[in-house]
Amino acid sequence: MPLPPPSPYLTRHTRPERPARRLVCFPHAGGAASFYRDWGQYVDPSVELLAVQYPGRENRFREPLVPAMDPLVSAVAGELLTLPALPTVFFGHSMGAAVAYETLLRLEQAGAEHVTRLCVSGRSPDGSGGPAVRTDDEVVAAVRSLGGTNAAVFNDPDLRELLLPAISNDYRLIDDYRRRTDAPVLRAAVHALTGDRDPQVTPDEAAGWRAVTSGSFSLTVLRGDHFYLVPAAEEVARIAMEPARSLPV
Repeated sequence: MPLPPPSPYLTRHTRPERPARRLVCFPHAGGAASFYRDWGQYVDPSVELLAVQYPGRENRFREPLVPAMDPLVSAVAGELLTLPALPTVFFGHSMGAAVAYETLLRLEQAGAEHVTRLCVSGRSPDGSGGPAVRTDDEVVAAVRSLGGTNAAVFNDPDLRELLLPAISNDYRLIDDYRRRTDAPVLRAAVHALTGDRDPQVTPDEAAGWRAVTSGSFSLTVLRGDHFYLVPAAEEVARIAMEPARSLPV
């Protein structure tokens, strides 16, 4: 019998009978768990693929949005701690990189040791450093500038009205977020990924993630813009699940 989703916060994209490893993916601002659905065809059949589903989108559309990082990651971490401990990789893109990092901090502080790697994509450890976006028009302009999969929805007034609240909420959340300078150093390995034409983060800025871990660090730069991982989904999924290694940067 198929297993039910472990919680509203977690969408299960693969259901191996005896999972050996787990990949947990965290969406970008305005993104949803379905962004990672196709990754199920790229991971080993023994990998349990989960994606975080933030409130206010898809099957959680009618739920209140979470406006700040702390309550969001506390809820996600709490749900992940209820799962059987498997060797686990976190992958987060853009805002999702920060959410994944903060979630892992909480898991490690709770004594969890089964998350062996954090993959952070399309973001530096301290964000873009650009101006905050607040108005609807500023949010739309920001999304269009990144060439994201959400950009086309703004051409339809009905879709814009439907989806903009969640996107705007996430932009405000990540604009207000600041990584703690006194945060504990992670034990898990960290692998940073970015596109070579990403307007939000340069490879040198992505390399700053080295400082957040006492474990190994890797950096991968692929061709593309902020959403380089859409055409490179198979390669990125493979990189996320390959054995950890330390590379010079």
